[in-house]
Amino acid sequence: MKKFKVAVVGATGMVGNKFLEVLTERQLPVEEYYLFASHRSAGKVINFMGKDHTVIELTEENIKKHPVDFALFSAGGSTSGNFAPIFANNGAVVIDNSSYWRMNKEVPLVVPEVNPDDVKWNKGIIANPNCSTIQAMLPLKALNDKYGIKRVVFSTYQAVSGAGVGGYNDLKNGVEGIAPQKFNKPIAFNCLPQIDVFEEDGYTKEEHKMIDETRKILGLPDLKVTATTVRVPVFHGHSESVNVEFNKPCTLEGIKETLAAFPGIIVQDDIKNCEYPMAITAEGHDEVFVGRIRIDNSVESGCNLWVVADNIRKGAATNAVEIMQLLMK
Repeated sequence: MKKFKVAVVGATGMVGNKFLEVLTERQLPVEEYYLFASHRSAGKVINFMGKDHTVIELTEENIKKHPVDFALFSAGGSTSGNFAPIFANNGAVVIDNSSYWRMNKEVPLVVPEVNPDDVKWNKGIIANPNCSTIQAMLPLKALNDKYGIKRVVFSTYQAVSGAGVGGYNDLKNGVEGIAPQKFNKPIAFNCLPQIDVFEEDGYTKEEHKMIDETRKILGLPDLKVTATTVRVPVFHGHSESVNVEFNKPCTLEGIKETLAAFPGIIVQDDIKNCEYPMAITAEGHDEVFVGRIRIDNSVESGCNLWVVADNIRKGAATNAVEIMQLLMK
């Protein structure tokens, strides 16, 4: 079996740490890992898979010194824009977790359970979708294949870890009455109906990401999609209310069977025993959990879903690692 060389870029960050955790669990055919970060973290020693790795400063010279087959990126958009092409030009396939490349027509945007064949047309860079988009794509793909989707309405309840260490600290410190540093309003005991900056049309950048990425991943450029994204005082795990309108008639049983049969989805929908997906129980898992499944009687054919996943695992690190696994095969 071929052995690969892999770079982890942004290895000292929240998603970078999760990359290392997922890679340790999966034990992929990799002969060498190189951990890259900014000059601030360069020289730091990280014990990974029983071996001490010295963090390498992310520079063009160091990239060329350490040729790799794959580079897992979670280092921010500007860093990705500058350095992903350098890795690609030196023979690596970059799997990037930032938003920088997602809507580039030359770059595949991939959720492995949904559009795995799109990895085949990569030109050295593959984009990892937004965390809130990733988890919604599994149930939407399953239902679109069965009924054809006409319209989607997203309402999200997103954990503070989606905003990185700063967001996590704002919630932890906010409980003690300390003013926020990352968010522009207190997140402790509060909900913020703003994720990222506002655009001219009144939607936030996060809402546009969900709308645009959904269309690209599902290959439905004219799909009617709208979104409201909200930051909530939860450390880990994004929750989403997803309202879907179909082109074909649906039944509750058919919807549940279709979702349960789809790879990567776990249906938790026993309302008699109050069993449904929750952020606190999704944490640490790679699957997408779906429950509160109901027929939407306000339209001719539609349903409501409650969709929950660990935003740092499936919503970031795991999805990227799974893309790399597709390429390794």
